[in-house]
Amino acid sequence: MVRSAFPTANPSTDAAALLRRLGFAILLFAIPPAALFTRRALVVMAPLAVALIVMAAFLDGSAKNPLRKAVGLVSSRAGLAGLLLVLWAALSLIWTPFVPQASERLLNIVAMGLMAVAGYLALPERMRSANLYLLPVGVGLAALIGIFMLLREGGRLEPDGLGVERGMVILVLLLWPALTWLHSRGRNLEAVTLAVAVAVGAVLTTDPLPLIGLVAGALAFALAAASPQTGSRLIGLSMAGLLICAPVLPFLLKPAAGALGASPSIMASVEIWQELVLKEPLRFLTGHGLETAWRGRQFGLLPHTAPFSLLFEVWYELGVVGAMSGAVLLSRAAFSAGGHRPILGPGIMASFASAFTFGACGIGTAQVWWFTALVVLVLVFVAVERGQFRTKRPKAILRRLR
Repeated sequence: MVRSAFPTANPSTDAAALLRRLGFAILLFAIPPAALFTRRALVVMAPLAVALIVMAAFLDGSAKNPLRKAVGLVSSRAGLAGLLLVLWAALSLIWTPFVPQASERLLNIVAMGLMAVAGYLALPERMRSANLYLLPVGVGLAALIGIFMLLREGGRLEPDGLGVERGMVILVLLLWPALTWLHSRGRNLEAVTLAVAVAVGAVLTTDPLPLIGLVAGALAFALAAASPQTGSRLIGLSMAGLLICAPVLPFLLKPAAGALGASPSIMASVEIWQELVLKEPLRFLTGHGLETAWRGRQFGLLPHTAPFSLLFEVWYELGVVGAMSGAVLLSRAAFSAGGHRPILGPGIMASFASAFTFGACGIGTAQVWWFTALVVLVLVFVAVERGQFRTKRPKAILRRLR
């Protein structure tokens, strides 16, 4: 009989450790560079990474009290607001003119939500530093690759420019948890270097959206770092206020855009937004139904110059109920940012600001890759928070030999 050299080894624990390491390698290291090359990298790799992490949790039983955690997550104010938002979106299938497409979009949203909950419950209570250091390495490698390709291709990786925009948007989102992790470990020089690399890539991108999101996140980071409680409340209230007051914005933006000499396309979008508010004010109570903002342009229900903005689309599709529940979700999540780890607050608020800015400025919020990116961002921040159980190495105690 051949005996193991390590009689106390547990095969299931070893297999779980391998699966978990592979899952985090995909989630933290492989996704940022891959997003620069292919559109579907994020959509394919993120569920695979979460599945590996969930399998690892089943093998070694590292998930403690998953049912209690799930109930606590759903029963929180932010969870209830999110649940109401999904239920209202499901109810809007009754009056949307695009039932098949809206049903598919709703299923995608629910699937991404379930994937986020499963990943959250499967993450170990204490994250290994070796796994979390994969994140800044992956983001830094992706930034260098992106800079090289942007310099070589003149700012575009694909004929329509969507590849570089999507890749840089993901890099900007993942920059903040990477900076937070490095800062929490006292590696501030590396954090600054990483931020500079991503900023250079954002500047080189011909589309201004990554740079706008990066600037918004940097301002939120500075504000939350200067005053954590006031900063988080101000940012949360600002996001919620903009979402609630969105129907009034075109009336304020039109004179401002004209005074600043905005482009004709921006002026046309603001004018269409204003006309829709005046034309059907009562329809904003219920909304036109899920998927009508995007499909409406294709079928002539909306002008092609209608704004591509989260602020417009939420009101147009889901009305006041969707806007109010979304505002509560954003504000409550922002107020509780950082939890018992104040060092995480600035990075989380920067992520909120960047993601909200991307949505407000026209990122494709109805697309699956955007929901997947947000799920990855949430899971990465949870992992960073669970890696803070020890911030300093224990001091060695020397005792005199007698």
